[in-house]
Amino acid sequence: MKRFVAVILTCCTPLLAGAWGEPHKAITQAALAALTDAERAQLGAELGPLGTQHCLIPDRVYEGKDVAKYAMMDSRPGVTYLVGLHLPAQQPENYEVLRFFMGKAVAALQAGNVGDAARYAGTVAHALEDWSCPAHVVPGDNMFTLFQQFLPPPDAMQNKLLHSPVEAGKFEVTIGGFKPMLLGATVDEAAFNLLHRLNSATILARAQTIPIIQALYAGDSNAVTAAQLKAATKGATVVADALHTLLCLGTRQPDAGAVAQFNSVDLAQCWPLEATNLFFAQQTFFSKPYWGHAHMGGVLEGGSNAAPIKLRVEENGGVAIKEFANGVGTGTRSSLTYLVPAGVYRQFTVLAGLHPELGAKGGVEFTVFGNEKKLASVALTGDQPAHRFDCDLTGVTNLQLVATAKGGDPKANYAIWAEPRLVK
Repeated sequence: MKRFVAVILTCCTPLLAGAWGEPHKAITQAALAALTDAERAQLGAELGPLGTQHCLIPDRVYEGKDVAKYAMMDSRPGVTYLVGLHLPAQQPENYEVLRFFMGKAVAALQAGNVGDAARYAGTVAHALEDWSCPAHVVPGDNMFTLFQQFLPPPDAMQNKLLHSPVEAGKFEVTIGGFKPMLLGATVDEAAFNLLHRLNSATILARAQTIPIIQALYAGDSNAVTAAQLKAATKGATVVADALHTLLCLGTRQPDAGAVAQFNSVDLAQCWPLEATNLFFAQQTFFSKPYWGHAHMGGVLEGGSNAAPIKLRVEENGGVAIKEFANGVGTGTRSSLTYLVPAGVYRQFTVLAGLHPELGAKGGVEFTVFGNEKKLASVALTGDQPAHRFDCDLTGVTNLQLVATAKGGDPKANYAIWAEPRLVK
Protein backbone atom coordinates (compact mmCIF):
# COMPACT_ATOMS: atom_id res chain seq x y z
CA MET A 1 0.00 0.00 0.00
CA LYS A 2 2.81 2.41 0.89
CA ARG A 3 4.47 1.66 -2.44
CA PHE A 4 1.17 2.37 -4.25
CA VAL A 5 0.76 5.72 -2.48
CA ALA A 6 4.35 6.70 -3.28
CA VAL A 7 3.76 5.95 -6.96
CA ILE A 8 0.57 8.03 -7.00
CA LEU A 9 2.29 10.97 -5.33
CA THR A 10 5.22 10.78 -7.70
CA CYS A 11 2.91 10.83 -10.70
CA CYS A 12 0.89 13.72 -9.34
CA THR A 13 3.81 15.93 -8.39
CA PRO A 14 4.05 17.77 -11.76
CA LEU A 15 0.35 18.61 -11.49
CA LEU A 16 0.80 20.11 -8.04
CA ALA A 17 3.30 22.71 -9.10
CA GLY A 18 5.67 21.38 -11.74
CA ALA A 19 8.99 23.01 -12.50
CA TRP A 20 11.18 24.30 -15.28
CA GLY A 21 12.15 20.64 -15.68
CA GLU A 22 15.21 20.20 -17.89
CA PRO A 23 15.90 23.98 -18.05
CA HIS A 24 16.67 23.91 -14.30
CA LYS A 25 19.99 22.35 -15.25
CA ALA A 26 20.76 24.90 -17.96
CA ILE A 27 19.94 27.82 -15.65
CA THR A 28 21.98 26.49 -12.72
CA GLN A 29 24.94 25.64 -14.95
CA ALA A 30 24.90 29.17 -16.40
CA ALA A 31 24.96 30.56 -12.85
CA LEU A 32 27.84 28.26 -11.86
CA ALA A 33 29.80 29.33 -14.96
CA ALA A 34 29.59 32.95 -13.77
CA LEU A 35 31.41 32.11 -10.51
CA THR A 36 35.14 32.58 -10.19
CA ASP A 37 37.51 29.64 -10.55
CA ALA A 38 38.18 29.79 -6.81
CA GLU A 39 34.48 29.62 -6.02
CA ARG A 40 33.94 26.64 -8.30
CA ALA A 41 36.95 24.99 -6.63
CA GLN A 42 35.20 25.47 -3.26
CA LEU A 43 32.43 23.19 -4.49
CA GLY A 44 34.94 20.55 -5.53
CA ALA A 45 33.34 17.26 -6.56
CA GLU A 46 29.87 18.76 -5.94
CA LEU A 47 30.21 21.33 -8.74
CA GLY A 48 28.89 19.00 -11.45
CA PRO A 49 26.08 17.42 -9.39
CA LEU A 50 24.86 20.87 -8.26
CA GLY A 51 24.13 21.73 -11.89
CA THR A 52 22.65 18.37 -12.86
CA GLN A 53 21.10 16.78 -9.75
CA HIS A 54 20.95 19.00 -6.66
CA CYS A 55 19.10 21.78 -8.47
CA LEU A 56 16.27 19.25 -8.99
CA ILE A 57 15.97 18.16 -5.34
CA PRO A 58 12.57 19.85 -4.69
CA ASP A 59 11.19 17.83 -7.62
CA ARG A 60 12.83 14.61 -6.41
CA VAL A 61 11.60 14.55 -2.81
CA TYR A 62 9.60 11.36 -3.25
CA GLU A 63 12.73 9.42 -4.15
CA GLY A 64 13.47 8.95 -0.46
CA LYS A 65 14.30 10.58 2.85
CA ASP A 66 17.94 11.08 1.89
CA VAL A 67 16.81 13.46 -0.83
CA ALA A 68 13.70 14.93 0.82
CA LYS A 69 15.54 16.21 3.91
CA TYR A 70 17.27 18.87 1.82
CA ALA A 71 13.92 20.35 0.80
CA MET A 72 12.14 20.30 4.17
CA MET A 73 11.80 23.09 6.74
CA ASP A 74 11.87 22.82 10.53
CA SER A 75 8.76 25.02 10.67
CA ARG A 76 6.87 22.43 8.59
CA PRO A 77 7.78 19.11 10.28
CA GLY A 78 6.80 16.07 8.28
CA VAL A 79 5.89 18.04 5.14
CA THR A 80 7.90 16.49 2.35
CA TYR A 81 6.62 18.45 -0.63
CA LEU A 82 6.84 22.20 0.00
CA VAL A 83 4.73 23.99 -2.60
CA GLY A 84 6.54 27.18 -1.58
CA LEU A 85 9.71 25.88 -3.23
CA HIS A 86 7.86 25.94 -6.56
CA LEU A 87 5.22 28.66 -6.43
CA PRO A 88 6.06 32.10 -5.03
CA ALA A 89 3.91 33.05 -2.04
CA GLN A 90 3.68 36.35 -0.15
CA GLN A 91 6.92 38.16 0.59
CA PRO A 92 7.20 37.14 4.29
CA GLU A 93 6.82 33.45 3.35
CA ASN A 94 9.30 33.76 0.48
CA TYR A 95 11.79 35.47 2.79
CA GLU A 96 11.54 32.66 5.34
CA VAL A 97 12.14 30.03 2.65
CA LEU A 98 15.25 31.82 1.41
CA ARG A 99 16.49 32.52 4.92
CA PHE A 100 16.09 28.91 6.04
CA PHE A 101 17.76 27.16 3.10
CA MET A 102 20.49 29.75 2.68
CA GLY A 103 21.21 29.39 6.38
CA LYS A 104 21.47 25.62 6.02
CA ALA A 105 23.88 25.93 3.09
CA VAL A 106 26.10 28.47 4.85
CA ALA A 107 26.19 26.47 8.09
CA ALA A 108 27.19 23.33 6.19
CA LEU A 109 29.98 25.18 4.37
CA GLN A 110 31.29 26.60 7.63
CA ALA A 111 31.29 23.08 9.08
CA GLY A 112 33.27 21.80 6.08
CA ASN A 113 30.37 19.69 4.79
CA VAL A 114 30.39 20.66 1.11
CA GLY A 115 28.05 17.80 0.16
CA ASP A 116 25.19 19.07 2.33
CA ALA A 117 25.96 22.68 1.40
CA ALA A 118 25.69 21.92 -2.32
CA ARG A 119 22.38 20.12 -1.83
CA TYR A 120 20.85 22.97 0.16
CA ALA A 121 22.25 25.39 -2.43
CA GLY A 122 20.50 23.30 -5.09
CA THR A 123 17.20 23.76 -3.26
CA VAL A 124 17.78 27.54 -3.13
CA ALA A 125 18.58 27.58 -6.85
CA HIS A 126 15.46 25.55 -7.65
CA ALA A 127 13.18 27.93 -5.73
CA LEU A 128 14.71 31.00 -7.37
CA GLU A 129 14.37 29.40 -10.80
CA ASP A 130 10.74 28.43 -10.29
CA TRP A 131 9.85 31.83 -8.84
CA SER A 132 11.24 33.39 -12.03
CA CYS A 133 9.65 30.85 -14.39
CA PRO A 134 6.68 32.08 -16.54
CA ALA A 135 4.70 28.94 -15.69
CA HIS A 136 4.87 29.66 -11.95
CA VAL A 137 4.27 33.37 -11.53
CA VAL A 138 0.58 33.95 -12.28
CA PRO A 139 -1.13 33.95 -8.85
CA GLY A 140 -4.01 31.51 -8.54
CA ASP A 141 -3.84 30.27 -12.14
CA ASN A 142 -0.96 27.83 -12.14
CA MET A 143 -2.63 25.66 -14.80
CA PHE A 144 -3.75 28.68 -16.88
CA THR A 145 -7.42 27.73 -17.00
CA LEU A 146 -8.35 31.39 -16.42
CA PHE A 147 -5.89 32.45 -19.11
CA GLN A 148 -7.69 30.12 -21.51
CA GLN A 149 -10.90 32.04 -20.86
CA PHE A 150 -9.24 35.33 -21.76
CA LEU A 151 -7.12 33.79 -24.54
CA PRO A 152 -9.27 31.00 -26.03
CA PRO A 153 -7.08 28.20 -27.40
CA PRO A 154 -7.34 26.69 -30.86
CA ASP A 155 -9.28 23.44 -31.18
CA ALA A 156 -6.13 21.34 -30.98
CA MET A 157 -5.37 22.71 -27.50
CA GLN A 158 -8.89 22.99 -26.08
CA ASN A 159 -8.39 20.41 -23.33
CA LYS A 160 -4.67 20.81 -22.73
CA LEU A 161 -3.36 22.24 -19.46
CA LEU A 162 -0.83 24.91 -20.36
CA HIS A 163 1.53 24.71 -17.39
CA SER A 164 3.89 22.14 -18.87
CA PRO A 165 3.95 23.57 -22.42
CA VAL A 166 4.69 27.05 -21.04
CA GLU A 167 7.82 25.84 -19.24
CA ALA A 168 8.90 22.82 -21.29
CA GLY A 169 11.82 22.99 -23.67
CA LYS A 170 15.50 22.46 -24.16
CA PHE A 171 17.74 25.46 -24.53
CA GLU A 172 21.11 26.76 -23.41
CA VAL A 173 21.38 29.68 -21.02
CA THR A 174 24.38 32.00 -21.00
CA ILE A 175 24.94 35.15 -18.95
CA GLY A 176 28.19 36.15 -20.61
CA GLY A 177 30.38 38.46 -18.59
CA PHE A 178 27.92 38.77 -15.72
CA LYS A 179 29.72 39.18 -12.40
CA PRO A 180 27.71 37.97 -9.40
CA MET A 181 27.19 40.43 -6.57
CA LEU A 182 27.33 39.88 -2.83
CA LEU A 183 23.88 40.24 -1.25
CA GLY A 184 24.83 40.86 2.37
CA ALA A 185 27.17 40.18 5.26
CA THR A 186 24.77 37.79 7.06
CA VAL A 187 22.22 35.22 5.97
CA ASP A 188 19.30 37.37 7.16
CA GLU A 189 20.53 40.40 5.27
CA ALA A 190 21.38 38.40 2.15
CA ALA A 191 17.97 36.68 2.11
CA PHE A 192 16.26 40.08 2.39
CA ASN A 193 18.21 41.58 -0.50
CA LEU A 194 17.83 38.41 -2.54
CA LEU A 195 14.07 38.57 -2.04
CA HIS A 196 13.88 42.02 -3.62
CA ARG A 197 16.32 41.03 -6.38
CA LEU A 198 14.08 38.05 -7.09
CA ASN A 199 10.89 40.15 -7.14
CA SER A 200 12.05 41.90 -10.32
CA ALA A 201 12.70 38.51 -11.94
CA THR A 202 9.20 37.33 -11.02
CA ILE A 203 7.68 40.39 -12.68
CA LEU A 204 9.82 39.94 -15.80
CA ALA A 205 8.69 36.31 -16.03
CA ARG A 206 5.06 37.43 -15.96
CA ALA A 207 5.73 39.62 -18.98
CA GLN A 208 6.70 36.50 -20.95
CA THR A 209 3.57 34.49 -20.17
CA ILE A 210 1.20 35.90 -22.78
CA PRO A 211 3.82 35.86 -25.58
CA ILE A 212 4.57 32.21 -24.77
CA ILE A 213 0.90 31.20 -24.81
CA GLN A 214 0.25 33.09 -28.05
CA ALA A 215 3.30 31.42 -29.61
CA LEU A 216 2.08 27.99 -28.43
CA TYR A 217 -1.30 28.63 -30.06
CA ALA A 218 0.45 29.65 -33.27
CA GLY A 219 2.78 26.64 -33.20
CA ASP A 220 5.80 28.96 -33.22
CA SER A 221 8.40 27.08 -31.17
CA ASN A 222 11.12 29.66 -31.83
CA ALA A 223 9.00 32.42 -30.29
CA VAL A 224 8.23 30.18 -27.30
CA THR A 225 11.93 29.58 -26.69
CA ALA A 226 12.84 33.25 -27.13
CA ALA A 227 10.37 34.32 -24.43
CA GLN A 228 11.40 31.47 -22.12
CA LEU A 229 15.04 32.49 -22.49
CA LYS A 230 14.33 36.04 -21.34
CA ALA A 231 13.02 34.70 -18.04
CA ALA A 232 15.64 31.97 -17.72
CA THR A 233 18.52 34.38 -18.33
CA LYS A 234 17.28 36.76 -15.65
CA GLY A 235 16.79 33.81 -13.31
CA ALA A 236 20.37 32.66 -13.92
CA THR A 237 21.76 36.02 -12.79
CA VAL A 238 19.72 35.84 -9.58
CA VAL A 239 20.92 32.28 -8.90
CA ALA A 240 24.52 33.36 -9.58
CA ASP A 241 24.21 36.13 -6.99
CA ALA A 242 22.78 33.66 -4.47
CA LEU A 243 25.50 31.04 -5.03
CA HIS A 244 28.27 33.66 -4.89
CA THR A 245 26.85 34.99 -1.62
CA LEU A 246 26.51 31.52 -0.06
CA LEU A 247 30.12 30.70 -0.90
CA CYS A 248 31.38 34.02 0.51
CA LEU A 249 29.43 33.63 3.74
CA GLY A 250 30.42 29.99 3.99
CA THR A 251 34.08 30.97 4.13
CA ARG A 252 33.36 33.99 6.34
CA GLN A 253 35.16 36.15 3.79
CA PRO A 254 32.66 38.61 2.31
CA ASP A 255 34.31 41.55 0.58
CA ALA A 256 34.20 44.61 2.86
CA GLY A 257 33.67 46.98 -0.05
CA ALA A 258 30.77 44.93 -1.37
CA VAL A 259 29.20 44.75 2.09
CA ALA A 260 29.36 48.53 2.49
CA GLN A 261 26.81 49.09 -0.27
CA PHE A 262 24.19 47.49 1.97
CA ASN A 263 24.64 49.93 4.85
CA SER A 264 21.20 51.21 3.90
CA VAL A 265 18.30 50.05 1.76
CA ASP A 266 15.99 52.27 -0.30
CA LEU A 267 12.46 51.17 0.64
CA ALA A 268 11.02 53.16 -2.26
CA GLN A 269 12.42 50.43 -4.53
CA CYS A 270 10.78 47.66 -2.50
CA TRP A 271 7.23 46.39 -2.94
CA PRO A 272 5.01 47.05 0.08
CA LEU A 273 3.05 44.10 1.45
CA GLU A 274 -0.18 45.81 0.32
CA ALA A 275 0.95 45.05 -3.22
CA THR A 276 -0.22 41.45 -2.91
CA ASN A 277 1.85 39.09 -5.05
CA LEU A 278 3.78 42.15 -6.30
CA PHE A 279 0.77 44.01 -7.67
CA PHE A 280 -1.71 46.34 -6.02
CA ALA A 281 -4.91 44.48 -5.25
CA GLN A 282 -8.33 46.11 -5.63
CA GLN A 283 -8.68 46.93 -1.94
CA THR A 284 -5.73 49.35 -2.21
CA PHE A 285 -7.55 51.57 -4.72
CA PHE A 286 -9.40 53.69 -2.18
CA SER A 287 -7.06 56.55 -1.35
CA LYS A 288 -7.84 60.26 -1.44
CA PRO A 289 -7.44 62.63 -3.29
CA TYR A 290 -7.81 60.29 -6.23
CA TRP A 291 -8.95 56.78 -7.04
CA GLY A 292 -5.56 55.14 -7.08
CA HIS A 293 -2.76 53.46 -5.20
CA ALA A 294 0.66 54.30 -3.86
CA HIS A 295 3.02 55.20 -6.68
CA MET A 296 6.68 54.28 -6.32
CA GLY A 297 9.04 56.90 -7.69
CA GLY A 298 6.48 59.65 -8.26
CA VAL A 299 3.13 61.25 -7.56
CA LEU A 300 -0.03 60.56 -9.57
CA GLU A 301 -1.74 63.87 -10.30
CA GLY A 302 -5.45 63.17 -10.62
CA GLY A 303 -4.66 59.49 -10.31
CA SER A 304 -3.21 59.13 -13.79
CA ASN A 305 -0.52 61.71 -14.62
CA ALA A 306 2.92 61.06 -13.17
CA ALA A 307 4.61 64.02 -11.51
CA PRO A 308 8.03 64.19 -9.82
CA ILE A 309 8.37 63.91 -6.07
CA LYS A 310 8.83 67.34 -4.50
CA LEU A 311 8.78 68.64 -0.94
CA ARG A 312 9.32 71.86 0.91
CA VAL A 313 12.46 71.38 2.95
CA GLU A 314 14.34 73.46 5.49
CA GLU A 315 17.69 74.27 3.95
CA ASN A 316 20.44 76.82 4.66
CA GLY A 317 18.31 78.65 7.20
CA GLY A 318 15.33 78.92 4.88
CA VAL A 319 12.70 76.85 3.10
CA ALA A 320 13.17 75.62 -0.46
CA ILE A 321 11.33 73.29 -2.83
CA LYS A 322 13.42 70.22 -3.56
CA GLU A 323 12.88 67.37 -6.03
CA PHE A 324 13.70 63.80 -4.99
CA ALA A 325 14.64 60.85 -7.18
CA ASN A 326 13.40 58.25 -4.68
CA GLY A 327 10.17 58.12 -2.76
CA VAL A 328 6.54 57.05 -2.74
CA GLY A 329 3.54 59.24 -3.45
CA THR A 330 0.26 58.29 -1.75
CA GLY A 331 -3.12 59.64 -0.84
CA THR A 332 -4.72 59.45 2.58
CA ARG A 333 -6.58 56.38 3.80
CA SER A 334 -3.37 54.73 2.67
CA SER A 335 -0.81 52.51 4.35
CA LEU A 336 2.49 51.07 3.20
CA THR A 337 3.80 48.03 5.09
CA TYR A 338 7.29 46.59 4.71
CA LEU A 339 9.01 43.46 5.90
CA VAL A 340 12.14 44.24 7.99
CA PRO A 341 14.70 41.48 8.66
CA ALA A 342 15.20 41.06 12.39
CA GLY A 343 18.35 42.58 13.84
CA VAL A 344 19.80 43.80 10.54
CA TYR A 345 18.86 47.48 10.49
CA ARG A 346 19.16 49.99 13.32
CA GLN A 347 17.12 52.93 12.07
CA PHE A 348 14.42 54.04 9.64
CA THR A 349 14.71 57.50 8.11
CA VAL A 350 12.30 59.34 5.81
CA LEU A 351 11.16 62.84 4.86
CA ALA A 352 7.36 63.13 4.96
CA GLY A 353 5.21 65.97 3.71
CA LEU A 354 2.75 67.19 1.10
CA HIS A 355 3.61 68.00 -2.50
CA PRO A 356 4.29 71.78 -2.48
CA GLU A 357 2.14 72.40 -5.56
CA LEU A 358 -0.46 69.66 -5.77
CA GLY A 359 -0.83 69.45 -1.99
CA ALA A 360 -0.62 73.14 -1.09
CA LYS A 361 -4.14 73.20 0.41
CA GLY A 362 -4.04 69.78 2.04
CA GLY A 363 -3.55 68.52 5.56
CA VAL A 364 -2.13 65.09 6.45
CA GLU A 365 -1.00 63.24 9.55
CA PHE A 366 2.00 61.02 8.89
CA THR A 367 2.51 58.08 11.29
CA VAL A 368 5.20 55.41 11.46
CA PHE A 369 4.35 52.10 13.15
CA GLY A 370 6.70 49.28 14.08
CA ASN A 371 5.07 45.93 14.83
CA GLU A 372 1.76 47.86 15.21
CA LYS A 373 3.26 50.19 17.84
CA LYS A 374 3.38 53.90 17.04
CA LEU A 375 6.99 55.00 16.65
CA ALA A 376 6.41 58.62 15.62
CA SER A 377 3.75 60.91 14.16
CA VAL A 378 3.36 64.45 12.84
CA ALA A 379 0.51 66.50 11.32
CA LEU A 380 1.42 68.85 8.47
CA THR A 381 -0.38 71.30 6.22
CA GLY A 382 0.50 71.81 2.60
CA ASP A 383 2.42 75.03 3.22
CA GLN A 384 4.71 73.56 5.89
CA PRO A 385 8.15 72.01 5.27
CA ALA A 386 8.54 68.26 5.33
CA HIS A 387 9.28 66.46 8.59
CA ARG A 388 12.22 64.10 8.99
CA PHE A 389 11.57 60.88 10.86
CA ASP A 390 14.44 58.99 12.51
CA CYS A 391 12.93 55.88 14.10
CA ASP A 392 14.66 53.21 16.17
CA LEU A 393 14.07 49.76 14.65
CA THR A 394 15.07 47.67 17.66
CA GLY A 395 12.83 44.61 17.65
CA VAL A 396 10.90 45.80 14.59
CA THR A 397 10.12 43.28 11.83
CA ASN A 398 7.07 45.00 10.36
CA LEU A 399 7.26 48.69 9.41
CA GLN A 400 4.11 50.57 8.42
CA LEU A 401 3.75 54.09 7.03
CA VAL A 402 0.25 55.56 7.34
CA ALA A 403 -1.15 58.81 5.90
CA THR A 404 -4.51 60.08 7.21
CA ALA A 405 -6.45 63.25 6.46
CA LYS A 406 -5.98 66.05 9.00
CA GLY A 407 -7.99 69.08 7.94
CA GLY A 408 -7.55 71.04 4.76
CA ASP A 409 -8.89 70.15 1.34
CA PRO A 410 -8.95 66.35 0.92
CA LYS A 411 -8.56 66.78 -2.84
CA ALA A 412 -5.10 68.21 -2.14
CA ASN A 413 -3.81 65.45 0.15
CA TYR A 414 -0.91 64.43 -2.07
CA ALA A 415 1.21 62.78 0.64
CA ILE A 416 4.85 61.93 0.03
CA TRP A 417 7.37 59.67 1.76
CA ALA A 418 10.70 60.78 0.28
CA GLU A 419 13.93 58.78 0.53
CA PRO A 420 12.63 56.12 2.95
CA ARG A 421 15.62 54.07 4.07
CA LEU A 422 16.52 51.25 6.39
CA VAL A 423 19.90 52.09 7.91
CA LYS A 424 22.37 49.85 9.74
